[in-house]
Amino acid sequence: MIVAHELRKRFGEVVAVDRLSFEIPRGSVCGFLGPNGAGKTTTLRMLAGLLAPDGGRLEIDGLDAIARSRDARRRLGYLPDGAPAYPEMRVEEYLRFRWRIAGRTGSMRTEIDAACGACALGGVRRRLIGTLSRGFRQRVGLAAAILGRPPVLLLDEPTEGLDPFQVREFRGLVREFAQGRTVLLSSHLLAEVETICDRVILMLGGRLVASGTVESLRRGGSARIECEVRGAAAVEAIAVLSGVRQVRPMTEPDESGWRRVEVLAAEGDPREAIAAAVGAAGGRLRELVRREESLEETFMRLAGEERR
Repeated sequence: MIVAHELRKRFGEVVAVDRLSFEIPRGSVCGFLGPNGAGKTTTLRMLAGLLAPDGGRLEIDGLDAIARSRDARRRLGYLPDGAPAYPEMRVEEYLRFRWRIAGRTGSMRTEIDAACGACALGGVRRRLIGTLSRGFRQRVGLAAAILGRPPVLLLDEPTEGLDPFQVREFRGLVREFAQGRTVLLSSHLLAEVETICDRVILMLGGRLVASGTVESLRRGGSARIECEVRGAAAVEAIAVLSGVRQVRPMTEPDESGWRRVEVLAAEGDPREAIAAAVGAAGGRLRELVRREESLEETFMRLAGEERR
């Protein structure tokens, strides 16, 4: 649904996007990750037709987004960072304006009613946008982005500045709108992306670090096993196993001799081997749990490899 190939953009001496290539399949919710200055917003602006790339190719729904920019933009809904809107316009007035400039087809009244209903804007349709809270202004921006039900949604830091309750509500809205659409959601909040997205693109310094499903990227790291064991010989027995890369203490032994350790696996799942080794060493095992790598840990691992 979205294809970028060797995408490049620079501002003077600053290379904002450097030979970026990725593909996002139809129906995916993809998180666009990276620290501030990674090039996420610049890439989204090129996808939205607001910036011309210096090189490379862009496709939206099979259309060349550079040569056929107008046609490609009709297939897009775009929520910029901060959800900018005219504060002196009323909500419904602004949505009518956005409908017209986007060149949408169909019944404007029906689509505005549907967008306001989906974003819970019914009680503020006649209010001036400048009098609304940050959360409601975000809702107005999202309602404008989904007008006409475009097949692709580009969301740039959609929960920036929202309180925890507003963030929770906004995540629910995004999940609902993702049904049957392709969503590219930019954020530097990894926990947020982990909650909403099924795929991720990781950027660092304008370059692609990794892309794929959340699970496939997690599987690229070491398996982490948390154990609660008793007996110094048991810990030593775990450390010499062929499938174990490192054993790290998590707690000191308590009065009964129980301690928690973290085991980093070199490959595979060494839990059976750990249980057998502890028993053979005369130790005791009270807990043995495989812990999934978080998206934050995945990003830090991949970013570290990229820097090296």
